[in-house]
Amino acid sequence: MAKASQAKHKLCRRVGHCIWNSPKCPSVKRPYPAGQHGKGRRSKLSTYGELLLEKQKLRGHYAISEKQLHIAYRNAKKGQGLAHEKLFRYLEQRLDALIFRSGFAPSIFAAKQFVNHGHVLVDGKRIDRSSYMVKPEQVISINPEKSPSVAEIAKKGNVTIPPYLEVDMENVKITLIRVPEIGEIPVDVSIMSVIEFYAR
Repeated sequence: MAKASQAKHKLCRRVGHCIWNSPKCPSVKRPYPAGQHGKGRRSKLSTYGELLLEKQKLRGHYAISEKQLHIAYRNAKKGQGLAHEKLFRYLEQRLDALIFRSGFAPSIFAAKQFVNHGHVLVDGKRIDRSSYMVKPEQVISINPEKSPSVAEIAKKGNVTIPPYLEVDMENVKITLIRVPEIGEIPVDVSIMSVIEFYAR
């Protein structure tokens, strides 16, 4: 695995498992922190350390910056509804996240590239912002020139499609059927801990 790819999985080594469930992650063979003391017993984290780790896991899963996550948190606090639910749904309804979740991209990073390079359409309109928030009943499709290779990636992957998505493998299309329920989002993070971290 290339050094750049290993760097992306550094957090996985720290938590002891891949945050994206990739079978190629270094944590699969080495489920312990990097360094000469990595195989020793994991030191117990402070309360702050535990909150920080959950926040870092959430950032890592969606491959977003600290600034992006903090803005999402501030927006989630506005208006009615529970902040932790709104934050989780906002992140999951990002365009890049749904492409990754559908299996049309082998990683969240590849999903971002698809979007940023202009290969993705939403309701027939090209969208080149990976942070674009997809609304229920909107249809995501891949540029026809890229569709064959994307379909091949999807067929090779072993992805469980969450119930809020409808994936048309033959036509390489994704439909967000409805807003995700919090318990359906396949991200191993304590979202309440993230809220607590920012509310300190």
